[in-house]
Amino acid sequence: MGSPRVLPADGDLGEASAVLRTGGLVAFPTETVYGLGANALDARAAARIFEAKQRPSFDPLITHLADAADLEPLVGPVSPAVAALAARFWPGPLTLIVDRPAEIPPIVTSGLDSMAVRVPDHEHARRLIAAAGVPVAAPSANRFGQLSPTRAEHVVRGLGAAVDMVLDGGPTRCGIESTIVDARGDHPVVLRLGALPVEELEKVTGPVTVRPGSSGQPVAPGTLAAHYAPRTPLRLVSGAGPVGAGRGYLAFRDRPAGDWAAVEVLSASGDLTEAAARLFDALHRLDAARVTEIVAEPVPDTGVGRAVNDRLRRAAATWDPAAHEQQV
Repeated sequence: MGSPRVLPADGDLGEASAVLRTGGLVAFPTETVYGLGANALDARAAARIFEAKQRPSFDPLITHLADAADLEPLVGPVSPAVAALAARFWPGPLTLIVDRPAEIPPIVTSGLDSMAVRVPDHEHARRLIAAAGVPVAAPSANRFGQLSPTRAEHVVRGLGAAVDMVLDGGPTRCGIESTIVDARGDHPVVLRLGALPVEELEKVTGPVTVRPGSSGQPVAPGTLAAHYAPRTPLRLVSGAGPVGAGRGYLAFRDRPAGDWAAVEVLSASGDLTEAAARLFDALHRLDAARVTEIVAEPVPDTGVGRAVNDRLRRAAATWDPAAHEQQV
C-alpha cells in the first residue's frame, strides 16, 4: 500500500502548500477531524480526492477557507443569516451552505448549485490554506463510509500512498465533524449534526429545523444513512445485555459488567464534549482489537451528544444481524 510523507503540522508549511497548489493531496488536522485537502479551484485535484477516498461522485465536498473575510470575495453577497453565523462561529466547527461560484468546478459540489464552506478553528490548517493561496476542498481523510480520522496515524493506515503528504498535528480537539447548516432561506436548516450543538446555533438564528440524513443525492457531505462505520459490525443498544465471546463494547461513562474482549469508555465523568472528542479514536481501537462485533450504547441526546448518537446510528446502519450470526 505504501506510506505518504508525514511532516509536523507546526513546522514550515511551504512544501505542503506547494503540493496543494500543484494538484496534490495533503491530509491536515482541523479541530474536528483530519481533512484530505486539494485545491478547490482545480477539477483534476478534486477528482483525486474522490479516487483516493473511493468516494462516490454524488457526495459533495466541503471547501475550507483561511479566514471568514475570504467568503464574500469568493461567493459574492450572502444572506444575513449566513453572515451572522459566520461572524459568530468562524473559525469553528460550522459548515455553511452558500451558492456555488463559477470559480469552483462542479465536481467539488457534485454538480449542485450550492457549496459547503467553512473556516477551521485550527491554527495550522488556516496557515496551510493561507500559504497555498487557494480555497481547499477537504472531506475527512479516510476511505469513504469508514471511521473518520482523528490522528495522523489513522490517515496513514487508512489511505496510505493515495495521499501525497500528511501533516501531523496530534489528536483533534472536537473529534467529530462540523455541523452543516443551510441558512440561505428564511428558516435555517441543520443538514448534519456535528461538533457545534444546535442549542448554540439557535442563540443566533432562533429555532432551526434539523433534517439530517439522505436517501437520494446528498445536498451536504456526510448525510448518507449509512456512514462513519468501522470495519467491524456495530450494533447500537440501550443496555449491555449478555456478554458474547469476542465482542467489544463502547460505553458512555460506566464500564459494563462481564468479560468483554475489549471495552472503551467515552467519558468516565459523563462529559459529552469529551465523549465526542474520543468517539472515533475509541472506535478505531475497537476495530483494531479484531472483535467480532462492537456493541455501542447511546449517550444522552442533548447538546453535542445528538451528533455522537447520529454517528453511532449511521455506523450501525450497516449492521446485518443474519451475517453476524453466521460469523459467531
